[in-house]
Amino acid sequence: MELLLKNGYVVDAANDFEGVADILVDKGRIVRCGADITEEADTVVDCTGKTVIPGICDMHVHFRDPGQTHKEDIITGSEAAAAGGVTAVACMPNTVPVVDNAETVKYIVDKAKKAKVKVYPIGCITKGQRGEELCDFDELRKAGCVAVSDDGKPVLNARLMSRAMVKAHYAGLRVISHCEDPNVVAGGIMNSGVVSKELGVKGMHRISEDISTARDIVTAGDLEMPIHIAHVSTATSMLLVRLGARYGAMVTSETAPHYFMLTDEKLRMRDADYRMNPPLRTEDDVTAITEGVCDGTIDCIVTDHAPHTAEEKADFETAPNGVVGLETSLAATLTALYHKGKITLKRIVRLMCVNPRKILGVPGGSLGEGEPADITVFDINEEWIVNPDKLHSKSKNTCFKGMKMRGRVKMTIVDGKIVYEDK
Repeated sequence: MELLLKNGYVVDAANDFEGVADILVDKGRIVRCGADITEEADTVVDCTGKTVIPGICDMHVHFRDPGQTHKEDIITGSEAAAAGGVTAVACMPNTVPVVDNAETVKYIVDKAKKAKVKVYPIGCITKGQRGEELCDFDELRKAGCVAVSDDGKPVLNARLMSRAMVKAHYAGLRVISHCEDPNVVAGGIMNSGVVSKELGVKGMHRISEDISTARDIVTAGDLEMPIHIAHVSTATSMLLVRLGARYGAMVTSETAPHYFMLTDEKLRMRDADYRMNPPLRTEDDVTAITEGVCDGTIDCIVTDHAPHTAEEKADFETAPNGVVGLETSLAATLTALYHKGKITLKRIVRLMCVNPRKILGVPGGSLGEGEPADITVFDINEEWIVNPDKLHSKSKNTCFKGMKMRGRVKMTIVDGKIVYEDK
């Protein structure tokens, strides 16, 4: 046998198990998870006092590869993922060129063979992300895509979006919607509200997200087709997702830790590391998103990992939107939700390990016999300060810089191999 993890506190939501157990691994697969496993193994890891979960799957990242590898690439992005306990990622297609054809998908798949974690490409909904003509979804699926999205740009034409939902479904792909109306945003750079007015900068009004979310949920419900709503950030969008699911729409959704931890008050420092799209909102929005995460309405916690260089982020008003998050997502969720008694470990495992894989239709998310040996081991109580200089990503634009976190990844295992170890 290759690997034996001993005496860890195992949380496997897919199999409704939580308790102290051992995990035996061989040939990249889990042989058994149970008490007092005595078989010999090449490597034995004592996990006493550590929590052991299925490897995290982040279904919304930007690795900037191809085209902008000075910010991040597939290899460095995967190293950041491994350091955060993330064993699988799905990469958004707004690269240069965009991922709208089999050739670009093949480039990503081939380069990902050398990555530390599993990298799944997401293809474009429309050619060139121009919102005019649908991509060949069958071609994208055959090449290796697991979903389609024009993330970074919305599909403004409702008829085109409805056609995309149907065609993608029959191609075996989920549509991931970037809900934004650029005509409402109109050059805004942060949440439209008290803080934007006091700073004298143009705001991004929440109705930009809300009306787009409403359109796509109503469309999906009418067509009886699935839709996944990306990066939910407002209380109204949260309500729309909840109502849509209640009345039969096949809607799933995601949010990121910064939307249930931070508000637009952070922008008072005029620091572009707190600028992302959708933007940080208000305390009421944070409360609503937190409730949605905890009560089961939100399906996934993702990062929307979006690297930018320090030079690009230097000017508050002209900087591109986006923050990195792969190395802080688990710790942030534990800090903000678990350690405050708002959420259970099983719920976190569903949000970060099980549900993203179900939505994308990729393997993993379980510690059951025969499953891929993708495993995250962490110290649930270890405290640490987020230091941008120590991040594995090429870019350091984290909105959690200087923040004390409680919970630290100690080991990440992919296909039975240790790809990250905190020493």
